[in-house]
Amino acid sequence: MNSPALLSEAGTWFLVAYLASLILIGFAGKFASKEESMKDFYLGGSGFGVGVLFLTMYATQYSGNSLIGFAGSAYRNGWFFAVGVTFMIAVVGGYLLYAPKLYAISKKHNFITVGDYINFRYNSQLLTYLVVGISIIALGNYMLTNLKAIGYIMEYVTGGGIGFTEGIIFMAIIMVIYETLGGMRSVAWTDAIQGVLLFVGVIIIFSVIMIHYGTLNENTALFLQNKPQLFADITLSSQITWISVILLIFFGISVYPQAIQRIYSAKNEHTLRRSLSLMVIMPLLTTLPLIIIAIIGSAHFPELDKAGSEQIILLMLNKLTSIEGMSIVITIFVAAAIAAIMSTVDSAMLAVASLFTQDIYHKRNPNATQKKLTYIGKVFSWGIMAFMVVLAVNLPSTIWWLIQIKLEILVHIAPAIMLGVHFKNISHKSIIYGLLVGLTITLMFLLTPLPSKPFGFHAGVIGLLFNFLTVYLHHRYKSLHLSKKAHNS
Repeated sequence: MNSPALLSEAGTWFLVAYLASLILIGFAGKFASKEESMKDFYLGGSGFGVGVLFLTMYATQYSGNSLIGFAGSAYRNGWFFAVGVTFMIAVVGGYLLYAPKLYAISKKHNFITVGDYINFRYNSQLLTYLVVGISIIALGNYMLTNLKAIGYIMEYVTGGGIGFTEGIIFMAIIMVIYETLGGMRSVAWTDAIQGVLLFVGVIIIFSVIMIHYGTLNENTALFLQNKPQLFADITLSSQITWISVILLIFFGISVYPQAIQRIYSAKNEHTLRRSLSLMVIMPLLTTLPLIIIAIIGSAHFPELDKAGSEQIILLMLNKLTSIEGMSIVITIFVAAAIAAIMSTVDSAMLAVASLFTQDIYHKRNPNATQKKLTYIGKVFSWGIMAFMVVLAVNLPSTIWWLIQIKLEILVHIAPAIMLGVHFKNISHKSIIYGLLVGLTITLMFLLTPLPSKPFGFHAGVIGLLFNFLTVYLHHRYKSLHLSKKAHNS
């Protein structure tokens, strides 16, 4: 790494102080705990108000993928990726489809994980294991993509002083410490800080780019010279891709297990609805500025490969290091990027640990005390983080590709959740058959020489279509069979 460090000495000390404060928040969360129980540790006592709930949802949803993966994709696809704003709005639409009803049920029956709901609603251990297994795989992927992002950032901002591997290991240790100290309280409180840092960082860096690189209009000549393809008409294929990604995100991101845990953690339904209403406007204030920055960057740095495109914002900042006062701006952005990543990884880690402990370990050890279960969850957090660090260091792939693979698997738990809260007569067999058929079709396209995007749609979307269709056909068949049987009797 030959590029100079982006962070000044003062900036480095600010970052150190910020990370140290997260450890202190971990201790604060530990001291604030009321009891050693799964509900208290993994849901923070289910008492989060609008401020904390909104910020923890915001910080978790806008992860390192937003700052690294989304920016990289906007660089490569140009104006077409402005639809990324609608992607993030679609997530909130997905929440509104099921969250209020799920919250009411969770309050009544004290759910901790998505597995608790599945087991309660369908009374099927097999279906619960399938949903939990898919969730853990998807969350592991989520942790992986964001750990890779934090490795890229740490290496770049330190000019190679901290390597890709060392950066991942160091930040992983910080996260697992404060998460295992205070559980959901520590995670939500750190998310609140990280959410503010992310929002402020994006707004500041957007303003700086506009001042020093110029607006979109001011860069028109440079676009025509270096990126004329930005002005090309949107093709039918691109439109199909847009629809496909919308569906993938609507049914995928909105059923993240860590998001469901935040739904459970709301103080009341009014708090949940207000937090979701605030989330609707955040894509315009977070995603859109990042897309515009990346598109402007594509005119100034036109020859980047896929890996380089995912560092476009850092490259643009690096060019401005000689400007007075830029060290402060760069420090804020670096802190925001790291905050976004950490808020995502710690939430995913917490969700994985709770899924394993509550839905797998506890089922096999029904007499285990709440204290023992909480301890098992903490130990598992350290184990899963170590495993993800190893994969992040050794698995080569672009972040956006990994995001899509994760979502194409995760979408298949959506019917169990979204249909389950609205249609009381759907049986566990209908859901199981739908899930297995949909997942098989998805993996067939992803893991064989067949095209991964049949007819321009993602394999996960095609699989999800067959998932819903199978659920409907089996439910319809069962209803007709029971009706015929009742008539004959």
